[in-house]
Amino acid sequence: MDKNFKMVAKTFFGFEEILAKEIQQLGGQEVQTGTRVVSFSGDKGFMYKANLSLRTALKVLKPIKTFKVFDDKSLYDGISSINWSEFMSEKQTFVVDVTLYSEVFNNSQFVGLKTKDAIVDQFRTNTGTRPSIDKDFPDLRVHIHLDREYCTVSLDSSGDSLHHRGYRSATNIAPINEVLAAGMLILAGWDGKSHFLDPMCGSGTILAEAAMIACNIPANINRKEFAFEKWKDWDNDLFDQIIDSMMKKTREFHYTITGFDKAPSAVRKAQDNILNANLEDYVTIKQQDFFDSKKEIEGPLHMVFNPPYGERLDIDMERFYREIGDTFKQHYPNTQAWFITANLEALKFVGLKPTRKIKLFNGKLEARLLKYDIYEGSKRTKFQQ
Repeated sequence: MDKNFKMVAKTFFGFEEILAKEIQQLGGQEVQTGTRVVSFSGDKGFMYKANLSLRTALKVLKPIKTFKVFDDKSLYDGISSINWSEFMSEKQTFVVDVTLYSEVFNNSQFVGLKTKDAIVDQFRTNTGTRPSIDKDFPDLRVHIHLDREYCTVSLDSSGDSLHHRGYRSATNIAPINEVLAAGMLILAGWDGKSHFLDPMCGSGTILAEAAMIACNIPANINRKEFAFEKWKDWDNDLFDQIIDSMMKKTREFHYTITGFDKAPSAVRKAQDNILNANLEDYVTIKQQDFFDSKKEIEGPLHMVFNPPYGERLDIDMERFYREIGDTFKQHYPNTQAWFITANLEALKFVGLKPTRKIKLFNGKLEARLLKYDIYEGSKRTKFQQ
């Protein structure tokens, strides 16, 4: 049996609790939340499983050493104290990523360079030759996290950010990040037990993530590669077993998932991405202006979408948000409607009071995820029944 070791999953602000719950449900142990991170322990198989399954993780890191740093010499010595031949050979390539919260160092490039020098010098001394840097397709990604005087050295088991799911070949002007989309859906309580609509679906990201949640399909099943596949201890048979076991846990979905977009080009892109994700049996996409639409199904409807903020698209925000509210009220009874926006000023034009507001970030933009409960008839009659 493989031994358990500590791991750290990175995420977006506001997703720490839901990521911790995902890790616990997957079987992770010693789960603890921090700011934009969740730490946990598990074995090598669990590391594979975490990368494949976690919807709200951006990276899964494996810390290998923590030490104190006071200056560039103590940084160099600390990196040199690790036996790098355990993790790579002099014939392989590597790259160093750095995050800094330190008064000792204020230049991440300098820290990256010092780390690279320490690794390269160790190999040169021991073997007479040295590994090369490859920023695009390295065999090993080394992650340096400097927090005040503590330096944590980790191996990046994911490689490219886990929001690169592998299904999105086509995007629109302002596509939503896949991890952000999945996190919004989880926060919005989407569980696949009703009909679903994204009325401004763009390139279809929210639809794909909604279908994968509804069917319990692993988030990164379509991804071409993870960084751990190039590690010395890579176990292909174990990885295949984990995929088989996870695909046996997928479930049937008995409702509809629909996307609207008024732009024909967006509809085509969304359809391509849904096909790439092998989700075409679950998702229908129509060319339709939401403001000219009405609810087409009986029973409860779950709606989640990402309307334009006016950052990259030139629209009349006051009129646009008023039309969102009017369409909700007039045409979408018995609907739980959620959307994210960074245009906090425009919210007053919706004309409805949100029942929940959750602070998130869309890239660098501070945003709110809002919930509007649209009842059959007025809210007053709902409570008089």
